[in-house]
Amino acid sequence: MSEVLRSALISVGVISGVGAFLALLLVIAERFIANYGEVKIDINKGDKELTVQGGGSLLETLASQKIFIPSACGGRGTCAYCKVKVAEGVGPILPTEEPYLDDTERKEGVRLACQVKVRQELKIAIPEELLAIKEYNCVCERIKDLTYDIKELRLKLPEPMKYTPGQYIQFRAPKYKGSPGEVYRAYSISSDPKDEGYVELVIRKVPGGICTTYIFEHLAEGDEILINGPYGEFGLTDTRASMIFIAGGSGIAPIKCLLHQIANDGVNRKGIFFFGVRALKDLFMTDEMEAFEKEIPDFRFVPALSQPEEKDDWKGETGRITEVVARYLDSQKDASEYEGYLCGSPGMIDASVAVLTDSGIPAERIFYDKFA
Repeated sequence: MSEVLRSALISVGVISGVGAFLALLLVIAERFIANYGEVKIDINKGDKELTVQGGGSLLETLASQKIFIPSACGGRGTCAYCKVKVAEGVGPILPTEEPYLDDTERKEGVRLACQVKVRQELKIAIPEELLAIKEYNCVCERIKDLTYDIKELRLKLPEPMKYTPGQYIQFRAPKYKGSPGEVYRAYSISSDPKDEGYVELVIRKVPGGICTTYIFEHLAEGDEILINGPYGEFGLTDTRASMIFIAGGSGIAPIKCLLHQIANDGVNRKGIFFFGVRALKDLFMTDEMEAFEKEIPDFRFVPALSQPEEKDDWKGETGRITEVVARYLDSQKDASEYEGYLCGSPGMIDASVAVLTDSGIPAERIFYDKFA
């Protein structure tokens, strides 16, 4: 390496390091040095008024007052679930908010609560149903390994939770060694709605994830945990249309809850569930799905492996789940009769929507729950 190039690289490294250090100082100053004192928050034109300590995000500040705004990403500004209307007390829309707000929302003063800082008196509008969200002090009664990186939690509720199949809760991971503080993450309810004293969750480990690290490495059976909810509008429509379910990995959770609803209510609709995983070691809940096939008339479960290993000796469907779905729809005389119900990563959802619409299913009959 030449001396000139070495000097240039050292200079770039120094500048980057100084930039990172200054950014860290700004974060520390904002968090610990800046003192905004007490700030008032007016909710829904005087229906509720709060006096809070300024400096934090609107999302975490409201949560500290037991007002829970949905946030599937835990306040990282990537899910856009935490939208609220802010009439007064904020500056211009931030670059982190720009991609998630359309023209109508901007005109109406909609902002992402996780990106709005509480620095002066705020006037906000929150849907009434969110003011009714409750917090539950649960006991983790059972932790079950479904695969090497997916667990099922069974949580005993202190009182029944009224939820609609397809909704989700927010799970609080307390501060532990290695985490910066307590965080909330969103997980879909997978349990049978008839099982009123419990909720069950299906959780995949996210490498480096604060909440999933707590769940996989610290949480034990018998521990008390806090959840709040329910949230979300994903759920079955009240029609006679045939249903096509598509999910991958932990996206099976809300689909399983919907299947419980179908079985419990005796819903007489044709349904098929395409479940995509990578290899046989990633496949789970096959026994439960086979039980649904026996219990629900005209229902099929179709698992598919995208990268089966030689040892799997797999005889079922292979390929990406969207490829499997496309092959199935091509075999149907009229695919437009279906409604789509999709759960999983944004990439999988977008690809599935494209397959369904290309097959003639109207976009307004496709419903999904994107896991941020």
